[in-house]
Amino acid sequence: MHVEVNHPCIQHKLAELRSVDQPISKFRELISEITQLLSYKALENLDLVELEVQTPIAKATCKKIRGEIIVIPILRAGLGMLDGVLSIMPSSRVGFLGMFRDEKTATPQSYYENIPDITENGLHLIIDPMLATGGSTIAAIDALKKKQIKDMVVMCIVSCPEGIAAVESKHPDVMIYTASIDSHLNENNYIVPGLGDAGDRLFGTD
Repeated sequence: MHVEVNHPCIQHKLAELRSVDQPISKFRELISEITQLLSYKALENLDLVELEVQTPIAKATCKKIRGEIIVIPILRAGLGMLDGVLSIMPSSRVGFLGMFRDEKTATPQSYYENIPDITENGLHLIIDPMLATGGSTIAAIDALKKKQIKDMVVMCIVSCPEGIAAVESKHPDVMIYTASIDSHLNENNYIVPGLGDAGDRLFGTD
């Protein structure tokens, strides 16, 4: 399943993010801001528990999140979204999955993995700005499921029908949250209209 989050603030910032003229500093800022806004939607189904809090006036019955949130950026572009999540959930633990795309085959190649130990009621949030072919996302979900992790969601900024279909065919139990479902993949497996290579634009590389 997937949700395209069409909030006006997200769409406004996404229009700025797509611009080829956006400098690195502003591109990073927009990635983080869009991630913050997406996080509200992606985390809306977290389990809560009640507790009593003493205010200056009286006791208040409040609610807090039951379990931990473990954020899993797919390196390297996923790092651009990390601060956006941590700005609203600063106590989250962070794991890392390092992957790069083989330009000849368009398949993901894994080179690094460091995932925190499983915790009860923990939600694993996989983040990557782009969901193109779906290969990296599928590989990330595969890696977590090998560790017996079941509760996870995917959050991306720009996606396409081909990538979403690929992930849903392999992992129909994992929810995908995205700011935009763009038109299609081109012959080079880039999203159209997309925003270019998110990793290159985040880190100033070619």
